Amino acid sequence: MLIVYHSKRNIGSLLRLTRQLSKFIPRKMDPNVKVRENPVVAKLTEEEYKPILTEDLVDLLDLFKKYQYEIRLAGGPVRDLLMKKIPTDIDLATTATPVQMKEMFTMEDVRMVNTNGEKHGTITPRINNATNFEVTTLRIDVATDGRHAEVEFTKDWQLDANRRDLTINSMFMSLEDGSIYDYFYGYEDLQKRRVAFVGSAETRIKEDYLRILRYFRFYGRIADEAENHEEKTLNAIKENIQGLERISGERIWQELKKILTGRFKYDLMKTLIDCGASKFIGLPETPNILEFQRICKAAESSTAPWNAATLLSALIWTPEDAIKLHERLKFSAFERDLIFYITQNRENTRNINDIRHFQKMCFQTVGRISEMRSFIEQLLIYHNKMKLYKILSTWEIPRFPISGLHLKEHGCSQGKVMGHVMNALKEIWAQEGFKSTSEDLLKHLPTVLEKVKGNKSPPAAKKQRL
Repeated sequence: MLIVYHSKRNIGSLLRLTRQLSKFIPRKMDPNVKVRENPVVAKLTEEEYKPILTEDLVDLLDLFKKYQYEIRLAGGPVRDLLMKKIPTDIDLATTATPVQMKEMFTMEDVRMVNTNGEKHGTITPRINNATNFEVTTLRIDVATDGRHAEVEFTKDWQLDANRRDLTINSMFMSLEDGSIYDYFYGYEDLQKRRVAFVGSAETRIKEDYLRILRYFRFYGRIADEAENHEEKTLNAIKENIQGLERISGERIWQELKKILTGRFKYDLMKTLIDCGASKFIGLPETPNILEFQRICKAAESSTAPWNAATLLSALIWTPEDAIKLHERLKFSAFERDLIFYITQNRENTRNINDIRHFQKMCFQTVGRISEMRSFIEQLLIYHNKMKLYKILSTWEIPRFPISGLHLKEHGCSQGKVMGHVMNALKEIWAQEGFKSTSEDLLKHLPTVLEKVKGNKSPPAAKKQRL
């Protein structure tokens, strides 16, 4: 029995969606998908899943049992438990509809939060006023357009498993006895470290083109070898790679960050690029693969805190590329400025090994010095200058002892002249190990003023506005 559910808020979008139904792919069970007759393939002991059985989760399970609704652990946490890992997220699936869950939680005086997921079947109760759990009704995708899906609710666990992306993510687990339910041989795939789509890769990708990136992300987490992709899977990705242009930059960047901070980052990004992804994810048509390979090799042998944006910056050539990349991926302000800063400064700092040079760079900003230091730390990590990075990261940034008021009181006019004088004094301050007092620096003022007025002063270090 299928239960159709649409919220009032979604009626308008549903009507618009209906008018464009010809653009959608009807969602049915793939007749070619290999289905297991008996889905129970294993049983974990309570000791194996005890770490996730918190008091709040047990109370939630008791509620569903009281109202006679079935509830199981779903997807990622099942996969993690089978890999002997403690899940960081608890995803739950149930036969109860959103309406039934809301009625149940209301009757039991359980507060519900984050109602945005309701139209997709997700209700979020806050148990014991302490822990939020996302519980989603079993569902099938009636129609998809590569980004959105219209869903129908069901009580059939196999139909829900069939709508998931990868076989290793399509399993369920009973939290009563530890039984593992696997309809599409994800259990065996996990043992073989095989990453495969449920049924047809092309069908799955066309339902949601972000699954291209999710495939690479999970390959990095699961696979034993860097280049053991199945040919039919890569062919399906190549044939549908243009679909990535329909995915928002924010969602693409979320997946890329996980790929870049995971295993096989170089091999996976190169394969993704070879599949034709570059122009659809904001990279240059010909990314800087050799530089990226060098950086990834350094990252593999480093314990430094590499930022994903630092790694990604190796694939682009110029600050202009950084701007275009941001326009597509919508970085945070820090990530945007970091990528721009690295592309702007990596060549002229590649062969510099004097820590004082990088310490001086901290003051070449119109923004916060602490943020500039973070950029320079990532620049040093990028260059694999770990000794310099360690020095800079523990360096207590001193406060420059001279202000504009000091200079004005000693006869220095405001404007460009004061800027030149200030930078000249900072240069002296740096040469003296950042230890000079205001009195020490003001002794140099007459000489500096004379040089500035005679246009003999060295060019001021350019402050960077990012």
